[in-house]
Amino acid sequence: MSGQAPILTVTLNPALDLSTAADSVVPDLKLRCDKPVVDPGGGGINVSRAIKIIGGQSTAMVALGGATGQRMADMLKAAGLKVLRLTAPGETRQSLAVTDRATGGQYRFVMPGPEWHMTQLASTIAAIAEAALAGGWVVVSGSNPPGIAPGFEQMLTVRLKDGRARLLVDTSGEALRALAGSSIPVDVLRMDSHEAEGLAGRPLPLRSDSAEFAAGLVRNAWHAAAAPVRVVSAVGAGDSFVAGFVLAAARDWPMQEALALGAAAASAAVMTPATELCNAADVRHFYSQRIVTRL
Repeated sequence: MSGQAPILTVTLNPALDLSTAADSVVPDLKLRCDKPVVDPGGGGINVSRAIKIIGGQSTAMVALGGATGQRMADMLKAAGLKVLRLTAPGETRQSLAVTDRATGGQYRFVMPGPEWHMTQLASTIAAIAEAALAGGWVVVSGSNPPGIAPGFEQMLTVRLKDGRARLLVDTSGEALRALAGSSIPVDVLRMDSHEAEGLAGRPLPLRSDSAEFAAGLVRNAWHAAAAPVRVVSAVGAGDSFVAGFVLAAARDWPMQEALALGAAAASAAVMTPATELCNAADVRHFYSQRIVTRL
């Protein structure tokens, strides 16, 4: 797309997402479910899918293995995504989301994925660095596969510090803590409220609490208000945020406008069921109503 820097999304632990619904979710009984909706999932894949929805372009680098991996590769091709395929060390995992119609609650069952070995890490980092284009963005999103230590993102940060591309990381747990304390920071580190509280080691109930915590990580903090919508499903909201944010950044928009587009995409995503992600018209509408303030 004219006026957009290249975006490479990286998904090392993708999943074939199955979503369904049952009258109620209770133990012991056989639960009769609806026909499942099946989507290719995983952080980076979802980011690439959402970027396409809202009018941008990206390349999805995905580690795939086995029959499930081939099925996902076919689905990604059918969706019109540009894919760079890495070979995973085992069968690509599946995940399951079940909505309880009686309560409206959603239950999400996430499998671990195949075990990786650290010997595969160097070749994977080299492949990412080779695919990263000058002046572009690399988005590493989602959980690390079993066997990959938290230092993966830091090693990638060092590899990309030659100025070839900027790095956005959306992760959690030990990987997030390692990045937040690193002396070589990533360009953008995304976290949700639960991840921020875990990193801070304390509750952050107010916007001012989040701002105070963020001030210790960054020089400038902005807040973009979420649209007041009814939440149908939170699946993919974070990935849609990243998609909107990085697409705006790739178009060289100011930081606060990138934040606003990300918030608009996330607001649109929670309105759709299961793994549908965001709707382009909703994103445009919410962005036009954006409220962004400096903290």
